[in-house]
Amino acid sequence: KIYFVRGKAKVLLGLAKGKKSYDKRETIKAKESKREVERVVKERNR
Repeated sequence: KIYFVRGKAKVLLGLAKGKKSYDKRETIKAKESKREVERVVKERNR
């Protein structure tokens, strides 16, 4: 992120580590269940 204050440019940096594989499994399960619910709701609205 870059922004200007009193004629000077300031830069905001953020560092992060990637998720471990066991963290990803939980995230993937949550995404899949959310997709399934949305699919069912979409089918019902037809």
